[in-house]
Amino acid sequence: MLLERFDPFLAEFDRIAQRTLGTADGVGLPMDIVKSGDDLVVHMDLPGVKSEDVKITLENRTLTISAQRRAAYGQGDQVLVQERFDGEISRRVRVPEWVDADAVSADYTDGVLSVRLPLAERAKPRTISVNGATTQAEIES
Repeated sequence: MLLERFDPFLAEFDRIAQRTLGTADGVGLPMDIVKSGDDLVVHMDLPGVKSEDVKITLENRTLTISAQRRAAYGQGDQVLVQERFDGEISRRVRVPEWVDADAVSADYTDGVLSVRLPLAERAKPRTISVNGATTQAEIES
């Protein structure tokens, strides 16, 4: 999933890889991305995943969120339907260049991971003062 312009070849490759691995269109790791003030906030449902089994990286403007969960069935249990993910699963999101990578933070509450991607100070709008030119009258005085 990309938040900005992307290379169509890489996007198609990613789509095929996700479909092949069973994670196409976010199946298993649904997410919402919200712009809140100057920040982007990624919300992802990770029910049944312990916080220590969540890994978040931001490298080359790509946010990767990985989670690991193992099903706990009793000995002799016969699984008839298994739709919940078991093992490791991940999602990648290409983030804009204006994100301050050093200030990214994450919270995990009630099975929902929230990753806050703040706007870098250097990318915030600024007011530029204009110095007035000296008039000919001020030069002659």
